[in-house]
Amino acid sequence: MILGIGSDLANIERIQGVLDRYGDRFRNRVFTDTEQLKAERRADVAGTYAKRWAAKEACSKALGTGLRMGIAWKDMAVTNLRTGQPEMHLTGWAAERLAEMTPPGHEALVHVTLTDDHPWAQAFVVIEARPIA
Repeated sequence: MILGIGSDLANIERIQGVLDRYGDRFRNRVFTDTEQLKAERRADVAGTYAKRWAAKEACSKALGTGLRMGIAWKDMAVTNLRTGQPEMHLTGWAAERLAEMTPPGHEALVHVTLTDDHPWAQAFVVIEARPIA
């Protein structure tokens, strides 16, 4: 059963401009330490941040809230499995919202996919509820 779907498109050049203008203030407000370490090791730093920005926006939409209802940017974080597959982790208010959405007897799975084709980064998030076996 699908609980929510969200997508977002981010302009990589716009994110680069924000990084240039606000630097660590922006990074520390929006991205977890793990996300920052990942981005800063990549050749395309701005593209990596832009994909994660888009994933956070898409996740907030899939949760049915946008970013207006108390979700903090860092309540949604993207990491990668060893295979490179992205994973979305929810904490704080985002995790509470996910728990509220999940029907009794089900577990929620948050699927995320990221892509970029300069100057755009895009993310899709699908929240699925599966019956607990």
